[in-house]
Amino acid sequence: MNKKLFIFILVIVSLFIVTCANQSAKLDSQKTPLLETTPLTIWWTRGFYPEEDEAIKQIVAQWEKKSGYPVELLFFNDNESLKITLLEAVTAEKPPDIVYNYELEFGISPRLAWEDKLADVSDVIEPVKSLYTETALASVYLNNNVAKKRSYYAVPIQQQTIHIHYWQDLLEKINLKKSDIPNEWDKFWQFWQNAQKTIRQKDQSEIYGIGLTMSAASVDNFYEFEQILEVYDVNLLDKNGKLQVDKPEVRQGIITVLNWITNLYKDGYIPPDSVQWAAIDNNVNFLNHNLLMVVNPTLSIPTSQRQDTEVYQNQIQTIEFPDEPDGEPPKYLVSVKQILTFQSSSNLEQAKNFLSFFIRPENISEYLQLSGGRYFPVMPQLLSDKFWQDNSDPHISVAVKQYQEGVTRPFNYVVNPAYSQVLSENVWGKAIERVIVDGLSIEGATDEAIAKIQEIFAQW
Repeated sequence: MNKKLFIFILVIVSLFIVTCANQSAKLDSQKTPLLETTPLTIWWTRGFYPEEDEAIKQIVAQWEKKSGYPVELLFFNDNESLKITLLEAVTAEKPPDIVYNYELEFGISPRLAWEDKLADVSDVIEPVKSLYTETALASVYLNNNVAKKRSYYAVPIQQQTIHIHYWQDLLEKINLKKSDIPNEWDKFWQFWQNAQKTIRQKDQSEIYGIGLTMSAASVDNFYEFEQILEVYDVNLLDKNGKLQVDKPEVRQGIITVLNWITNLYKDGYIPPDSVQWAAIDNNVNFLNHNLLMVVNPTLSIPTSQRQDTEVYQNQIQTIEFPDEPDGEPPKYLVSVKQILTFQSSSNLEQAKNFLSFFIRPENISEYLQLSGGRYFPVMPQLLSDKFWQDNSDPHISVAVKQYQEGVTRPFNYVVNPAYSQVLSENVWGKAIERVIVDGLSIEGATDEAIAKIQEIFAQW
């Protein structure tokens, strides 16, 4: 072989080897080998449907592929077991890198932010801040008592509000239709009481007209009670978050709401066993045709029936809340679902990277749609998708109207984190039980509730 040709070939091969080595080193610096890396740990509460679990699995798989970083995704079967395990892990300073639970905002997020346990995720939210609703941002802009500041300590991903569902086919049995349902507050509720009487006379059934949860064991219970407080313009906090339950008009407002809801139960329009319901039992009773109408803080009831077109499209109907007693349109309480990461996370940089990936509009949109529309977007632009703009859908179309045209506000923990403990201890559910189980007077139960709320606020 010609000596010059040999030297030329040798140089080319050497350059190729060096180039490959450099490229390999460059790739290695961008992608951490999976087997040599501590996985990103994610704790997640299982969804109401299998599709919700598949949705998060897809997001995780996409991020793993993009980042080259391994993820250990652990599902918990229920909200309560995850919350208990999480608080134990935080106390031991061994929390997961990321956690999601459907009830974090009702006690966990505000408390852990207050105690300086959560990581500040402003760098995750700021680049997409303009995409969020004001309610979503307010819900995660929490107080840190150690750092003496407010900041973003959670990442909002979806939201819920209160809905009313009823059986159209059952109303048709007694010659009633949607247009017969009044929009005035008192007349609306009287309609369902009358419908119960009529349908029982017709077929001797034991159906109940109204599905409200009386049990302190259910999140639905305090959500409903808080919504009725809003309806009656009962403001337990002023705009600065100061407790004002010592004001006579606030006490009277609580008495009015407690009397209203317990009278429906005492008068026989709410099932007697509702005082023992867990969170899913209002769904079950409604779907078993034990209720004409039910109040629920997600669209889980109709969306569980998507595969049955007749039931989903024609038999179950969703309507807005009636006007308030003063004639004003309803103001809806919105609960924003959120993801947390922690200051003590061993993978904080990667945790934030995952969160930034998750809330990209295209990713979070896919997650919400795979979840079946049980919860709603916190980024208004996502509502323009045909999934949410299908006017033939009798449930999602109504809920979109609630979010887009209605007035909404977050829960009171946003202005004072102590209020989250009022919710997590379900002071309202216990007050209801004191009346309908223990026979305590409305005034006595109200005063007990006020005393408990004052005790809670004194601890913060």
